[in-house]
Amino acid sequence: MIVRVASFLSILLFGFFISSARAETGDQHAQVAARGLVGTPAPHLVLKTIDGQTVDLAGFYGKKAVYLEFWATWCVPCREQMPHLKKVYEQAGSDLAVIAIDVGFDDTVQDVRKYRSEMGLKMPIVFDDGSIGDAFHLRVTPQHVVIGRDGRILFIGHEANAKLDAALLAARTAPASGNAVASVSGDEAHYQVNDQLPTLAVPTLSGDVFHVDAEHAHGQPTVLVFMSPWCETYLAGSRPALAASCRAVREQVTVLSRQGHARWIGIASPLWAGKDDLLAYQREHHLTMPLALDDSGTLFRRFRVMHVPTLLVVDAKGRVVRRIEGVDPQLGQELKALATG
Repeated sequence: MIVRVASFLSILLFGFFISSARAETGDQHAQVAARGLVGTPAPHLVLKTIDGQTVDLAGFYGKKAVYLEFWATWCVPCREQMPHLKKVYEQAGSDLAVIAIDVGFDDTVQDVRKYRSEMGLKMPIVFDDGSIGDAFHLRVTPQHVVIGRDGRILFIGHEANAKLDAALLAARTAPASGNAVASVSGDEAHYQVNDQLPTLAVPTLSGDVFHVDAEHAHGQPTVLVFMSPWCETYLAGSRPALAASCRAVREQVTVLSRQGHARWIGIASPLWAGKDDLLAYQREHHLTMPLALDDSGTLFRRFRVMHVPTLLVVDAKGRVVRRIEGVDPQLGQELKALATG
């Protein structure tokens, strides 16, 4: 199974989070990811590296410890902590498997290959499609996951610190017994252009439910706006073109959503974002469309969204008719035509 998803920064370097007094730190996001996972059997996942090699995680369980680090090339703290990952890999020995997982969010395999060459990385690197991040409740980057020799998740954290090192030592020295493996759910349905959608009920920040179906459309198209509240600010330094695209789309959506030709909903990735962050973003930019936090990442996966901003246009009958990444100057006219057609 090919794999995906995304990583991120230090709270002190993230301008948007500084403006939100209730924003969570990287450690707090990692604690959210750890809830319900630490102490449970690790999932049985088969990963494919960017070099085409296959890694069966369950093949390690009961034999050696496993260390997974989720990261991204644009993530400042990931870059800062990369020397630690290199050192752990170089000193791993036969009792520890070390795998670097690029979250795939607003990254490319080409970016990863270039960064690997610059840093001289030797460990296996996997490019996630979101399924690995989902299995390990990815909420922040970097996110460190340590699996003991018995196949149970021992530790999840954000910092490369003494706690992580202690967890790695404990995972390597623990008895290789139990070999408990979590079950893996079946493949999710995925939707693309020309697909007819099932009824989708999306909980919003206000507590209401946004329904994506013909009955609730009332003859109007619906636009799903996949976004991240930090795109405009944090990526302004590392990916200025992408940050500009996020800002331009937000400005276009703000105008078009007030014209009444379509129904709109903003859907935010849970990576480095909580409800308070999303509410602060809504207030700051005076957004009138409903917003939803895709807390489990289900909608991002089902629509195979790996880049923000991405807009999906659904007609009044519930069929996906357009997929747009960035600003489309003709979108307003198209929505008007769909609403009257």
